[in-house]
Amino acid sequence: MNQSKDITLHQRIVSDIEGRIVSGEWPPGHRIPFEVDLTKQYDCSRMTVNKALTQLAKAGLIERRKKSGSFVTQPQAQSAVLEIHDIGAEVKSLNLAYAFTVSKRVQRKAKAEDIGRLDVMPGSSVVDVACIHHAGGRPFCLEERLISLSTVPEAADADFSEMAPGAWLINQIPWSSAEHRIHAVSAGADEAAALDIPRNTACLVVERRTWSNVGPVTHVRFTYPGDRHALVARFTPASQ
Repeated sequence: MNQSKDITLHQRIVSDIEGRIVSGEWPPGHRIPFEVDLTKQYDCSRMTVNKALTQLAKAGLIERRKKSGSFVTQPQAQSAVLEIHDIGAEVKSLNLAYAFTVSKRVQRKAKAEDIGRLDVMPGSSVVDVACIHHAGGRPFCLEERLISLSTVPEAADADFSEMAPGAWLINQIPWSSAEHRIHAVSAGADEAAALDIPRNTACLVVERRTWSNVGPVTHVRFTYPGDRHALVARFTPASQ
């Protein structure tokens, strides 16, 4: 009978904690009550509580830290390497509130370094825009983007206050080809300030260029804190 009771309590503890995490009552980073407190709350053995927390950790819902306790994990976004995503939809898929803020928007002539990044002619006009995407009230990624006004002249009148640049472009113009470059960096002063992370934090950078049938559309650089994003690639074997 005692063993059956322990199993029931174990399931109840798992269900209770999982429900509070999924509902958002306990957001990412929230400290789970200590084992001794859960033992008193559920009137059960510490072994039963430990087993429940271990199951939640294996499911990726909590993170157990030595001497610190257990915490709700930060959901990690996953995106396919060769797909172009709307970051707002990506954040919402994690069941987190989405928001973005535009930190810079200027219209100017392409600089020497822009010509290689955006594949435009010298003297071309571009929109240089940067924004910070937020997930659950925390910075999710930094977006730094150049848009060719030769290909997308409508961007000259877009202030991106209502719709982020990426989503705006997806709605505005179809792209015909894309190039991705993926690498890791240590956060510098600007990235650290934008993402509210310590300097030298490991970050994942995804750079992308897209073209339409008319010409180059945009070059964008997304910088993610390394623990908040993963890239996924799926392959099928070549036919024999």
